[in-house]
Amino acid sequence: MRDRAQAVVIGGGVIGCSILYHLAKLGWSDVVLLERDELTSGSTWHAAANIHGLHDSTNISRIQHYTMTLYNELEAETGQSCGVFQPGSLYLAQTEAREHQLRLQEAKAKLYGMNFYEISIDEAQELHPLVDFQGVRCVMYEPDGGNVDPSGVTNAYAVGARQRGAEIHRFTPVTETESQDDGSWIVRTPKGDIHTDWVVNAAGLWGREVAAMAGLILPLQPTEHQYFVTETIAEIDAMDRRLPSVADRDGEYYLRQEGKGLLVGAYERDMRFWAEEGTPLDFGHELFADDLERIEDNMMRAIDRVPVVGEAGIKRVINGPMIWSPDSNVLFGPVPELDGYFCCNGIIPGFSQSGGMGLAAAQWMIEGETEYDLFGWDVARFDSWADKAFTKARVQDQYAHRFAIHFPNEERTAGRPARKRPAYETQRNLGAVFGLNAGWEHPLWFADAPDAQDTNGFTRQNWWGPVGEECKMLRDRAGIIDISNFAKYECKGAGAEDWLNAVFANVMPREVGRSCLTPLIGKRGGIAGDFTVTRTGDDSFWIIGSGMAERYHARFFKQIPLPDGTTFESLTEAVCGFNVAGPQSRSLLQRLTNVPLATEDFPFMRSKIIDLAGIEVVALRVSFTGDLGWELHCKEEHQAALYAALLEAGRALGAGPVGSRALMSLRVEKGYGSWSREYSPEYWPQEVGLDRLCKMQKDFLNKSAVADVLQNAPREELVLLQLDEADVTTSNADATGGEPIFKDGQGIGRVTSGAYGYTVGMSLALGYVKGAGTGDQVEVMVLGKPHKATILHEPPFDPKGHRLRA
Repeated sequence: MRDRAQAVVIGGGVIGCSILYHLAKLGWSDVVLLERDELTSGSTWHAAANIHGLHDSTNISRIQHYTMTLYNELEAETGQSCGVFQPGSLYLAQTEAREHQLRLQEAKAKLYGMNFYEISIDEAQELHPLVDFQGVRCVMYEPDGGNVDPSGVTNAYAVGARQRGAEIHRFTPVTETESQDDGSWIVRTPKGDIHTDWVVNAAGLWGREVAAMAGLILPLQPTEHQYFVTETIAEIDAMDRRLPSVADRDGEYYLRQEGKGLLVGAYERDMRFWAEEGTPLDFGHELFADDLERIEDNMMRAIDRVPVVGEAGIKRVINGPMIWSPDSNVLFGPVPELDGYFCCNGIIPGFSQSGGMGLAAAQWMIEGETEYDLFGWDVARFDSWADKAFTKARVQDQYAHRFAIHFPNEERTAGRPARKRPAYETQRNLGAVFGLNAGWEHPLWFADAPDAQDTNGFTRQNWWGPVGEECKMLRDRAGIIDISNFAKYECKGAGAEDWLNAVFANVMPREVGRSCLTPLIGKRGGIAGDFTVTRTGDDSFWIIGSGMAERYHARFFKQIPLPDGTTFESLTEAVCGFNVAGPQSRSLLQRLTNVPLATEDFPFMRSKIIDLAGIEVVALRVSFTGDLGWELHCKEEHQAALYAALLEAGRALGAGPVGSRALMSLRVEKGYGSWSREYSPEYWPQEVGLDRLCKMQKDFLNKSAVADVLQNAPREELVLLQLDEADVTTSNADATGGEPIFKDGQGIGRVTSGAYGYTVGMSLALGYVKGAGTGDQVEVMVLGKPHKATILHEPPFDPKGHRLRA
């Protein structure tokens, strides 16, 4: 066994072997995989191993599409069979909402050149004569869908990795992982130690235990999961072809052919946790006792849809463990607080994602960044607030509602509240309906009475009208928005300015009280973040960015060493904030302070530390609403008092609380982009209009990468679209994000943000397009159906910025 390696992968399931294979494929041959037992032990060997390409997330669809096409290539390359069966998959919609979801996926498939399209009921019946299609509204067909052999795929990755020089050691448990002062690791085993630059935790059911060796607590929880296989079914035995699988998610089961029978699996409401205190180290290829009564309701729905299931005997039942994260997505990527420690844990659709996941992991370790923006998978999306109680509650909800649609803007309540601010009870009493952002409860909108709840769907919901009233109140008078979930930092010391200039692309403010907007550049030259930086003193700065990306951004900040005597500290927990905006915002605030707020005294993009209602606040004259406004930041213990004072001062002016859904509408009216939607590492500065903020006369993080991309013409451009009012009225729906954009029948882009612009009377969408420009007529696929739209030449609200600077 080697004693030195570029990377050590811990875990010999399908994901660990895929990562090893892709590391070697991308050029790292000095890599080792350690498996405590036999390859496929744990949850890989008993998986149903279904494969499908389409996902509600565009980038995960790309990952899955890559994976599905890889398996046949892998067989040819290695000579190892992957047991690939691709008779196709039928996706059934019993409800209007499921039909909307499938039509959206069909439109995305057309945009990205994937094979997924609608077929008639008659065509579906011909493909699968055993299915009763009564009550089905529409059927989509994915010709490449099917299943693979779990052991075959895992061993094919292993063979491919070995052919490229990688080592695999079975029956070699890891006993310790020790971090070294230089950022490297020593991985200890009974067979010897390995010194490595990267530890990769792909330990599956033992992901928590392996993480604990490095001092990490990962939000993971195993559950039981059952499927059964029938005896031979005569109708199938008589066929000369394989039947397509059936995705009847409204029925909450999955079904496909297995041998000459059928395999049926379910995610039941009466779920069971397993190994809550830790996965037994001696667990390997074991299964749990059958408990089919738990999935009886799901079975009956499967029998209603495919009656022969009820007539066949059961050949075998598989009840085995799976391990889940709180949102059922993988915990993926380098741990921000540790050098050289990579997580890949909590994978559910492993055989649909294994190839793309392995490729992305290899890209991140070798090239420094993934090809696609995968923040929805990033381990950094959770932090210590995602404790055991939260994780269990969310996993229970995710498992029991595995096939439920995740609607746009949906906020599930399981495990909440995790973190609350002092103003929470006041906001709740005002009718706030809350969402979750980086663990924090924050107001989405305000109803007429406490404890109101969202309805969910693809069309306009119960909050659509109240959010409009909030927008109009703010634009006509003023509104008070809780922005405490923004990330806030302070950098102090003699080297603060130099350090910030070395991190960010823009030049830092040179005068006390001035602010600037600045991009943070990713490894490939894209937009890794956007920040507001304010000079609060000779050697002190405030930095404000995305709250949900705080842990993600920590990776970038640590790449530039802090000078001696200089500190960089997160203030997100200690400091709360409000944005007071609208034409009467100055009058509202002037009632609470003696500091003059007129433009000549307090211009746009300036800041001051002021006394407001007897509370010291850092006041910045900026507003994400695009209107006249101030951000006001105070210590957390003063938040409730400041909120009360702002509300009281606002009453006389007809001003009141405003939620984040109204903020979405207001910023889209102004054409403002937002991180993780319009801004991401996938997009170049010149594509999002931030190239002017990249000051190439100085050095900064990843300058060489952005210098390279700035030499290129934009691949696509960020535009603002107005959707046809008649079309959105007919569908009762606005764009929300992810909808494809077509022109003359050709895919030219996709929506990144969408909202109704209540104060401009337009349904609007921000999105990226290529081959189209101002005034062009295009089609936005809202609900998967074409909605006419026009590319605007300027934002409909205050295009010249007069209100913003008033």
